[in-house]
Amino acid sequence: FQSRSFQPDFVPRDPNAKPKRYKYPAFYDPYGPRPPPSDKIIQLAEKIAALPLEERYQIPPALAERTRHPRMQQISVEGIGMSSQGGTAGATKTEEKKAEKTAFDVKLEKFDTAAKIKIIKEVRTFTSLGLKEAKELVEKAPVVLKQGITKEEANGIIEKLKAVGGTAVMER
Repeated sequence: FQSRSFQPDFVPRDPNAKPKRYKYPAFYDPYGPRPPPSDKIIQLAEKIAALPLEERYQIPPALAERTRHPRMQQISVEGIGMSSQGGTAGATKTEEKKAEKTAFDVKLEKFDTAAKIKIIKEVRTFTSLGLKEAKELVEKAPVVLKQGITKEEANGIIEKLKAVGGTAVMER
């Protein structure tokens, strides 16, 4: 029979012992050490460094065009639950859209009640809404479904909604 009630569960450290020193790398590279760059790459880097600043700014777009790398698209955060709380924010949005005339809104005017499920499914395809949110949005008709999109995209959405029994219009 043993009792450990007053025994410590750890071994105390030697107070005179010095802490261990570990050698950490300057930076962590998960792929391990890399081979040094070739002479061609070093010469190219020296040529780029010798260029004036204006010409250095022209390198990335020219290289992206040459390699046919696709441009990064901006992600729209419209309809993710961020609503404008003040009246000034809404006013600036309408002023921007009037000035640009490249951004359009799609508004669902009305829909056939027999095609309500089809309309909800179609609304979910071009918005990032769940089933419940899309249903509530469709039931609030007339309502703006999507904001700040191109004219071609807006026309495509309107055609899809007309095909399933809804009436949508494009607003500027």
